[in-house]
Amino acid sequence: MIEPIDLFVIVLGLAVLVGCINHLWIGLPPTIGMLLGSLFISLLIVSSDHVFHLHIMRWFRATFDSAHLPNVFLDGVLALLLFAGSLHADVLELSRRRWTILFLATASVILSTLVFGAGLWAISNLIGASVPLAWCFVLGAILAPTDAVSVENLLREVPLSVELRAAIVGESLFNDGAGVVLFLLALGVTQGETVALGHGTVMLALLREIVGGAGLGFVAGWVAALLIRRVRDEGLQLLISLALALGCYRLAIALDLSGPISVVTAGLCMASRSPRLGMGDTARNALAGFWSLLDQVLNTILFLLIGLQLLGLYINTIGLSAFAIPLAVFSRFISVAAPLCMTREPLSNKGRDIAVLTWAGLRGGISVALALTLPVTPWRGDLLMATYTVVIFTIVVQGLTISRFLRAVYRSEKLQ
Repeated sequence: MIEPIDLFVIVLGLAVLVGCINHLWIGLPPTIGMLLGSLFISLLIVSSDHVFHLHIMRWFRATFDSAHLPNVFLDGVLALLLFAGSLHADVLELSRRRWTILFLATASVILSTLVFGAGLWAISNLIGASVPLAWCFVLGAILAPTDAVSVENLLREVPLSVELRAAIVGESLFNDGAGVVLFLLALGVTQGETVALGHGTVMLALLREIVGGAGLGFVAGWVAALLIRRVRDEGLQLLISLALALGCYRLAIALDLSGPISVVTAGLCMASRSPRLGMGDTARNALAGFWSLLDQVLNTILFLLIGLQLLGLYINTIGLSAFAIPLAVFSRFISVAAPLCMTREPLSNKGRDIAVLTWAGLRGGISVALALTLPVTPWRGDLLMATYTVVIFTIVVQGLTISRFLRAVYRSEKLQ
């Protein structure tokens, strides 16, 4: 009998194969290369089933289902990825752009969900799909948050001003919490929980989870940093950081707070260079190698799994997925333009920042994991395919063109 650990070994082997081929002969950014490689492998598996009747696809699908991968990602892997990303963030620059990041991570997520949901509902009725409005908002919440892993990895290859880089990275680290809250609220509406609408319920839920999660993360990060400063054993320091990432995340979930917000706040607290908060340069350097390696391994496996999850997925309405791409870009544009227009920056700077934030709004693992937790309904296949289509488009198309896009936006201006 095949166990979930066998799936992990197979996926790890495929990740090595795809990664080596891309590194030695193709040269795409690792995130994009892994995703395209996994899509190619998925195509080979599906083709072999139809041509040679090997039933490999059936085995993969059964093993994926038995491993409960979406829940594993949301319940644990996401915590490790967000913690690793927060350790490498520039805390000082994030603090300087804190109000912009706050608006982008909250109001922008809500606005993007509403714009995308309303637009998808109108389009689905025009093309005859007739997806209920509540389910359109569910998909809007799934695609609203940007992916910290995708954004951080691709921005390493892009020349960008320090301020704008901080806004993009900070938003992607914090908006997962708001996205999960909106997803659960919208999903509750589809199951008859109409009390979730009106009376400020959405804003109160966001406020409770975000503020509570940030408070929990700050306390946990401060305690962990204090312990790390007192111990000299690198193995124990590593153990403390692991316990912080997973323990803080799971405790926040148990307390009905935002797990993503709590673990990001804890990581930023430890990464701070303040002598009262941070863990010190010696410990930071000792932990940096481990968390960078773990981040690379989990990122590689995650994007390989995203491609393999397409195995055997059939849909009834291809047009819905085709319309989802421009609608996702448009809703992203509206959601970042609204808060940035209220800032005091010159109009020309606002226009450039809005354009860059729109095109840098990559979706990734969090969107796929949320989509895979959708219950069985007549629209589940269409919503899944729309999610995959947007994720693949943003990572591959927007990711590959972000450098050219920046040059076109900034033209002859020298980027820092």
